Formats: sequence, C-alpha cells, structure tokens
Amino acid sequence: MTVAEAMQKRRSVRAFLNKPIPEETLRNIFEQARKTPSNCNVQPWQTYVVSGEKRDQLRDLLLEEVNTKVSPEPDFNWQIKYEGIHRSRQFGSAFALYDSMGIERENKDARAVAMLRNWSFFDAPHVAFFVMEKYLGLMGAVDLGIYAQSLALLMVENGISSCIQAALGQFPGPIRKFLNLPGSQGILFGMSFGYEDLDADVNRTRTDRVALNESVQFIG
Repeated sequence: MTVAEAMQKRRSVRAFLNKPIPEETLRNIFEQARKTPSNCNVQPWQTYVVSGEKRDQLRDLLLEEVNTKVSPEPDFNWQIKYEGIHRSRQFGSAFALYDSMGIERENKDARAVAMLRNWSFFDAPHVAFFVMEKYLGLMGAVDLGIYAQSLALLMVENGISSCIQAALGQFPGPIRKFLNLPGSQGILFGMSFGYEDLDADVNRTRTDRVALNESVQFIG
C-alpha cells in the first residue's frame, strides 16, 4: 500500500469489533512511528496505549466523570469557537455524522448519547493518549499532530482503523490519576483504534474536502 492509498482509505471510525490487535503488530506500528519528524528533533510525544482490563477501568472512570456534568478542564486550550467557513464545515461534519446514524438535529438526547461514546472509546479495544510537557505549547502540539497522523496511516497499512479525538483531552483528571502523570505534563488528545465494525451505521459517515484551489496556492 502506498502513502497515497493510505491517505485515500483513512477515515474516522466510530464503531469497532471486540478484537484486540496482536501485540507484535501493535509494537511494530509504534516502532515505525518513531521516525516521525519533529521541530529540532525534540520528539516531544509521550504516548500511553491502554488495552484490555485497564482500558475498561479507565473507560468507567471517564464516563463517571463526564456523567457528573462537570465542565471540561483540558490541560490545553480547546475552547476555540469556529467562525465563518470553518463553522460551516464543522456543521457539515456534524450533519454527516448524525445523519448516518439517523439522528435528527432536534433530538438532543440522542446526540448526547452519541457524544458520550467518545469516552467509551467507541468500544475500540485500544486507546492511545498523547501527552507532552505543558511548556512546549504550540510547537509541541504541532509535533504531536504529525505523530498521530503517522500512526493513523501506519494503522491503515495494517488494516487497522482509528479515530483521533480531541474529546479525550477534555477531562484529563481521571486519565492523569490513572496514568500517574506528573503535573508538568498535559494530555493533548487521544486516539481510539482497532478493527472496524463494517456493519455499524456510524461508519458509513463520509465528509468532503475543499477543492485544491481553495486551500493551496502554487507560486512561481
């Protein structure tokens, strides 16, 4: 599989089979991702992969936290409010997602239930949390994004699906305690991954991309 083919095949998957990835495959993917480029080669990512019973324990702790209706307290600023064309694209993505599940825009209860599945990792057998030293700020966040993209494409090559989730950075308290993280480190975001449930309606979601001439200018 070429990189271009992996790019075409990769999608955000939100329903997974109860089928763990073989340990050798898992380790090979993360071994290959070590080659990800980073600013000044600082390699700021600290990644925690949680599976099996530990994953179940962390899921329960997160759901308990979210269900108390406390406000998100992310380690980094996720409070952006999209404007203009970005807001339109956000709405378009949400419409595509809920439409695939047959959830009407007015059905707020059903939307809330669907949203809650973020913190049960969409039933994926594995979840990764991307952590970095808080002082690294924007530059560290850029590097972690590149690293997560490397992982997502390597997973596609191995027949594995994923969903990169900002939501997994919104309630870091239970995760921090579970992973015994020092106060200097922050949880930026996470990724649920495993083998796709091909029968799930939610996995029929498709989003579009803007035309090349709207996002890229070739000068010279």
